[in-house]
Parts: sequence; C-alpha cells; structure tokens
Amino acid sequence: MEFTKGHGTGNDFVILPDPDGTLELTPDLVAAVCDRRQGIGGDGVLRVVRAARHPEGAALAGAAEWFMDYWNSDGSVAEMCGNGARVFVRYLLEAGLAVPSGAAFPVATRAGLVRARVEGEELAVEMRRPRLAGASIAVLDGLALPGTAVDVGNPHLVCPVPAGLELAALDLNRAPEIDPVIFPTGVNVEFITPGDPTGGTDGYVRMRVYERGSAETRSCGTGACAVAAVVLRDAGRDTGVVAVDVPGGRLVVTQTAQACWLAGPAVLVATGEVAAEALV
Repeated sequence: MEFTKGHGTGNDFVILPDPDGTLELTPDLVAAVCDRRQGIGGDGVLRVVRAARHPEGAALAGAAEWFMDYWNSDGSVAEMCGNGARVFVRYLLEAGLAVPSGAAFPVATRAGLVRARVEGEELAVEMRRPRLAGASIAVLDGLALPGTAVDVGNPHLVCPVPAGLELAALDLNRAPEIDPVIFPTGVNVEFITPGDPTGGTDGYVRMRVYERGSAETRSCGTGACAVAAVVLRDAGRDTGVVAVDVPGGRLVVTQTAQACWLAGPAVLVATGEVAAEALV
C-alpha cells in the first residue's frame, strides 16, 4: 500500500492514494496505520479518491473531481479537517492531480465543498463560516471551563483559560468531560489564551486542542476557525483576521461575511510503501 506522510503546523496525516476507490479501508486498518509505534503514525488518514468513485462524494462529483476521505487516528470517520484539507491539496498539487492557478479549486468533503488556493509557500482553504451555538462547559481535572459551542462542519467547544492558569499547564493526556446531550458524537475542545500582538490582524490567540478520535494534536484547522469566530465575536466584530498560534506553528484565519479562510503551511515529508497485512 503506497503512502505519503504530510503535516500542517504539526497536525500530521498518512495520505493513501486510491483514485478509483478500490482500497478496503477499515477502522482497524486506519488505527493500525496511525499507530506511532507499530504503524506509520499520524493524527489521521487522508484517502485520495475520485468523488465519483466514493459513495459519500458521488453527489459532489459534478463540482469537484477529488473527495477527501478523512479518518481519525482511532478509526472513526470525521466530517472535516481544515489542516487535513490543506495537506490533501498539497498532495494533489505535488502528485500532478491538480494544477495551481490564480483561481481557487474545489475539493469534496463530508462537510460539503471546500475551495483551495495557493498563497506563496502556504495553502489556504475556504470552509463554511463558523456557526456559533450556545454555551457549554468542558471539565478538566475537576475544573469546569465555560465555553462556546461552534459548528465548522464538525463540532467544537472553545474554552478560554481563566487568568492565572497557564495554557501549557493543562493536562490533556485524557479527554475533557463534555455534555453528551449537546455533543452526542463527541467534540473537539479548544483551550485558548491571548497571544502575542501581530500586525495586520484583528485578534491573536494561543490554542491547544483535544480532538475527538485523535487526543491532543499539535494543531487543528477547523478548531482555529472556531476559535477565530469566538475571538471576533468577543471583540464585537463580525468579520476579520485572527492569528492562531498552536504548538505546531501559526495559522491565520480570515472570516468574511460568507465564509472562513484557513491559511498556513502544508508540507509533505515522506513517501513509501507499507505492508497492510503486517499492521492488523
């Protein structure tokens, strides 16, 4: 089984090219591939398949050639991944499956169509504008942290860290407790504190995230979009640019009246072959 390894600000993925949809991908195989000791290692798997050849992408085949079949590292399926989408697009470009141009081009996902464009050394993807929902809480080591539920095609809970508590001191070795009524399929929980001022932005914040199905990751693209929406709301703004610093680097989120653009580096680091039968 051929693979490519890539990451976006440290959020890493195993990319499996499967243009005609012939690979039998299972939760066990995905979990084995993502195992960091006995597999390749990654926060998730990106299967590259033509939209027309995937049952969940067929309805979008007229609008986009490629479908991003994204799986979390525990073998569960997810609707969307912002960093994954940028790494997916980087692979399409490097593999000659898409041609860079001044115009954005579409990619099909379970959350619908996203558009991508090249911005120098970085890649940006346009996703749905985050939808702010009601308040909820995450409980971490007995500490209840109020937050805002946000829908970015997948569920998020953005929790500011109270003054006096260092972001780095949070123990994210286990999942925060959340309300299963509000989040019946789980939720990505983002913890944020004010970041260093950055010229040309309307907000700046530092973020750590615990992703459902993947545990703590070094970055989360949709999470950065969710955070930006909350930061802008709290600043009394409806649109704007927010810099989000994550353990793996910096993402820049631009929220417009209609959408949300996520920009940052997307890097391919290795290619090879893996013996699938040895993993499971």
